[in-house]
Amino acid sequence: MNHQIVSPCGIDCFNCEVYKENVTDELQTRVSASTNVPKHLITCEGCIDGNICVFLKLRGQSCKTLNCAESKGVRYCYECNDFPCSHLMPLADGANRFPQNIKLYNLCLMKKLGIEEWKKQAASIRKIYFTKPIAIGEGGCSK
Repeated sequence: MNHQIVSPCGIDCFNCEVYKENVTDELQTRVSASTNVPKHLITCEGCIDGNICVFLKLRGQSCKTLNCAESKGVRYCYECNDFPCSHLMPLADGANRFPQNIKLYNLCLMKKLGIEEWKKQAASIRKIYFTKPIAIGEGGCSK
C-alpha cells in the first residue's frame, strides 16, 4: 500500500474495496453490471488532492462533507469547531453495505490516538462493523 488515504469524514479510503489499490476485476464487473458505468471507471483515488468518492464522482455530485472541511480549512472533521455536525449523522439506509456509520467512531479515535495509531486499527474496526452481530448495549466490544 503506497498511501493510506483518509477522508476528512473519517472513512479509511485505503481499506475501501473500490480504492485503486484494492479494487478487483470481479468488483468492477459487478458494479458495472448494476450501474451501467464502464468498469474501468470503477476505481477510486481516495478523498485527497481534489478527488472525491468514486460513487459521487460517477453521479456528477460533490461531497458536502469534503466541501465543508475544505471551506473551514480543516484536514479532518474532528478538527472543526462544529464537530460533530449533521454531515456526520449516522443513517440506517445502506448501513449494511457502506461504512458511513463508523465515521464518528473513527474520527474520535483519530483525535484520541492520532492518525497513524488509528490507521493500525482501521481494518479491524471495519471488519467488526460489517461482521459482528448487534447486541444491544455492547457495540463493538468483544468482552
